Amino acid sequence: MKTLAFDKLGKFYKGNLHTHSTASDGRCSPEEVCRRYKEAGYDFLSLTDHFLENYNYPLTDTRAFQTEGFTTLIGAELHTGQIEVGELWHILAVGLPLDFKPGPKDETGPELAQRALAAGAFVAAAHPSWYSLSENDILSLGNIHAIEIYNAVSADYNDRPESWHIADTLLAKGHRYSTCATDDYHAMPDRYDLGRGWVQVKSESGNPNDLLAALKAGHYYSSTGPEIHTIEISGDKLYVRCSAAERIFVTGKGAKATHVAGYGLVEAEFNIAKFQDSYCRVTVRDTHEGRAWSNPIWFD
Repeated sequence: MKTLAFDKLGKFYKGNLHTHSTASDGRCSPEEVCRRYKEAGYDFLSLTDHFLENYNYPLTDTRAFQTEGFTTLIGAELHTGQIEVGELWHILAVGLPLDFKPGPKDETGPELAQRALAAGAFVAAAHPSWYSLSENDILSLGNIHAIEIYNAVSADYNDRPESWHIADTLLAKGHRYSTCATDDYHAMPDRYDLGRGWVQVKSESGNPNDLLAALKAGHYYSSTGPEIHTIEISGDKLYVRCSAAERIFVTGKGAKATHVAGYGLVEAEFNIAKFQDSYCRVTVRDTHEGRAWSNPIWFD
């Protein structure tokens, strides 16, 4: 039996990893943002305000808003330099220390990402499709943890919420990343961006340190609606149990894919022999076009 996040001790904790407040360009105060996510049923939140000079490089301290059953991780959206198409870097860092400092004016994106990693953060390439991040850009960041494959605010900003294409291309070439869905919540009046993309992290507790360790280990899945209850692999068989779905996919390198379809699917079994030269991942799609995505499963 292949050990996946679903076999780990603990339970799933729902969280958003990309969020903004009035400390940068959001419309709600940090306290109000935390209240909204808590009332929406989230177990944790990372407030990731834009770490820029014009906002006085905020690392928004949300510890005062932690309550029974709701915790926070200190984070930021880091910026510097330029990506290949000339845009400012956007790098998501969750689990930063509060004394994380701005770098020199000529600091590059890869240098900034490495500083965040060295400081203990979970680091992800933010919304690649939103601003045309390239494969070379992502690879230049080095050993970051993840690629943000769904960003809800992008759905109403420029209709580019998904970044699975670039993630799958890099995965097919053997580069190993986990993948995360987020809201990128700003509370803008013309964007419905709360509760549209999140992660479910399997952790022994809701303690911030345990959640951060589980994120770094890839012990989570992402969703815009459905739930994945378990994924188990034994030999050439992969078993999925989930909330009611109309289609369950297993996809992998290149065009390799298989699926089952039906109304109210809650489980499926697949032969995955053709995937075992590389990786596969599971997608659960419901009747409302909501999706849940597993992290990549590597066969070595």
